[in-house]
Amino acid sequence: MSFGARVLKTGIAVTLSLFLSGLFDITPPVIAAVAAIFAMQPSIYRSWRHLLEQLQTNTLGAALALLAGMFFSSEPIAIGLVCIAVIMICLKMKMEESIGLTLVTVVAVMEASGHWDFALNRFLLILIGIGSASLINIIFFPPKPREQFLNQMQSVFSKMSLLLRTAISDEIKENVFRDEKQELEKAMKSLSDKYQLFEEELKKLRRAKYSQTRNLVIYKQMLYTLHKGMEVLDAVEEHYFPAARTPETDQAFDQHLERLIKYHEHVLLKFDDKLKPESLDGSRFEEENDRFMNTLLERGSEYREGKLRLSVVAGAMYDYGYQTGRLDKLLEQYNRSSDDKEPLETLTSWIKK
Repeated sequence: MSFGARVLKTGIAVTLSLFLSGLFDITPPVIAAVAAIFAMQPSIYRSWRHLLEQLQTNTLGAALALLAGMFFSSEPIAIGLVCIAVIMICLKMKMEESIGLTLVTVVAVMEASGHWDFALNRFLLILIGIGSASLINIIFFPPKPREQFLNQMQSVFSKMSLLLRTAISDEIKENVFRDEKQELEKAMKSLSDKYQLFEEELKKLRRAKYSQTRNLVIYKQMLYTLHKGMEVLDAVEEHYFPAARTPETDQAFDQHLERLIKYHEHVLLKFDDKLKPESLDGSRFEEENDRFMNTLLERGSEYREGKLRLSVVAGAMYDYGYQTGRLDKLLEQYNRSSDDKEPLETLTSWIKK
């Protein structure tokens, strides 16, 4: 985790939970602080969902711990058995994320050995921590998954384009390429998580507007296109260099890969409304993409034992170009539908093909 708003908000939530515990004279305040740390979530929707789940599981856990404490006191074996039972219940309720904090509640309540006033004290501390984290997450620097997704998408594309442009030419040192590719894979995982946060918040926390839903369709295709670019990198690394090939083959693959990156770059510029309307001809690129694949198939016998490996790489490149073309057409359709209110089903059909 890098330093950012979430780290800062976690510190503020811990401070608030400790302050409220002292204000209401509820001890020990460290339990509230621990609950605040567990409860900090990356989006407003997940904070709300986490709050509801924690209320359910912590209430259930506190009740079981109170009953067990009345009969078995605070025996270690009894605490362990109750924890196992609570984990099984949370799994059955499909609330795995709430297990950690619920177990904190169980241990804290069973420490009271069946005294309901002490158990209530511990439970209130847990609620103070959860409430503090949720409140701070909503008020201070509320998460903006959409903006985070778009910013990180540009960063991921820049890293990926550099590796793709030098993949065939083999210009980067192997250790540098490997390190950069590992960083790119981590960034892609983080980008997918950002998209999931944005999708959750848009669909479940509030009623999505028509324009927002259309944007979601475009973002999904953007993410899918980047994944296809990553598949090209994997195919080149796995199959291209072991294959038998000629200098002309290297040049053909390198030039077409450069066209793929340039086309993808232009499509993203079109999304940002930074491109002149006449500067991008998607149909011409589709013809070039088809021509590249057909040429490989026609001349496949010249590659001898490298034919199958090169076909795998060419197929990944063709699919990457195809998905970039779909993104381009989707953006064109989106721009047209802004004026004539084209039905959403037409837009979403691009994703389902």
